[in-house]
Amino acid sequence: MLDTFRPLLEAAQGLDLADAPSARAELARRLPPQGPAARAVERDLRALLAEGRIADRGELPVKWGRVAKATPETLGFSIDVVLMNGAGPRHLHPRGEVNFCIAMDGAPTFEGDPPGWVVLPAGSTHVPTVAGGTMLIVYLLPDGAVEWVR
Repeated sequence: MLDTFRPLLEAAQGLDLADAPSARAELARRLPPQGPAARAVERDLRALLAEGRIADRGELPVKWGRVAKATPETLGFSIDVVLMNGAGPRHLHPRGEVNFCIAMDGAPTFEGDPPGWVVLPAGSTHVPTVAGGTMLIVYLLPDGAVEWVR
């Protein structure tokens, strides 16, 4: 299953997440969300979701699942997949967060951004929120670093 995530991991490898807009632009250059490679990833993710192999815990507005911890095989990122149509739990990104977002229904946005790449910089805190529909989101966390905030 990790092969499905390889293009996302390789696109995110080595990015400076301190400058989120620049990192997002570079991700879009490396793996254009409307390009054939990203569409193949999207197709595979939809199949994994239908098979119950990802985002298989909880219930909407947030279904989630851990695919892998951060290891050399995952290029130092942890991989989580979330199916969302509302708000999730507040958290802090000590090293930043790279998200690949897929529209499942409606016209969803994640943190106000349309489907595609969304980057949150190191040190940022947020209540992750999808509005206007449902999104499947792959969360890549450098070194798996996340802190849950109450």
